[in-house]
Amino acid sequence: MQLLEQRQQIVDFGVKMIKAGLTTGSGGNLSILCPDNNLIAIGPSGIDYVDVKVEDVVIVDRKGKIVEGKWKPSSELSFHLALYDKRSEITAVVHTHSVYATTIACLNWEIPAVHYLVAFSGKKVPLAPYATFGSTELATNVANNIGEHNALLLANHGLVAIGADMNNAFNVAEEIELVARIYYQAKSIGQPVLVDDAEMERVMGKFKTYGQQDGD
Repeated sequence: MQLLEQRQQIVDFGVKMIKAGLTTGSGGNLSILCPDNNLIAIGPSGIDYVDVKVEDVVIVDRKGKIVEGKWKPSSELSFHLALYDKRSEITAVVHTHSVYATTIACLNWEIPAVHYLVAFSGKKVPLAPYATFGSTELATNVANNIGEHNALLLANHGLVAIGADMNNAFNVAEEIELVARIYYQAKSIGQPVLVDDAEMERVMGKFKTYGQQDGD
């Protein structure tokens, strides 16, 4: 069985995504790219996360051809492939239907620097225009709008988070959902005061050395 470690992560983080309230049922999707062999582990289409087993995870190549697996891969495979092609440092993609981020996406808004934690994405969370799920158009919209950000709202759909590994991508998804909730609540009672660009630059610089660094 190929990419056993990556398959297990897809299973584990799928359950974690449900427990964190970032999606329901089989909504959203996760994938991991293994740069050593250019193979991608991605969840199966339409199977609830709590029911997915290691052997259910599908392995595809960079063109989306199934290399190993008995199920169809996620219907959003095309935008996962587009993201891996767009940015060479990406090795994990998390797509959620988290309530607050999706609410903002349904307003067709970006998430500005309402809180410094938006730096998990960048200076903001941009928005990709609406396109039918699973379509080539959606994959193009995702690739064209991610820029250098680590998160992207999909209009009337949900959120995409990317990272250098699955843990990082999942953290981005969780933190941006928190920021989306803060933005929603602040907009409900007034006009949020945004963090300015200069401060966001400082925050993003500090994020690069935040936490436990190698050698510390």
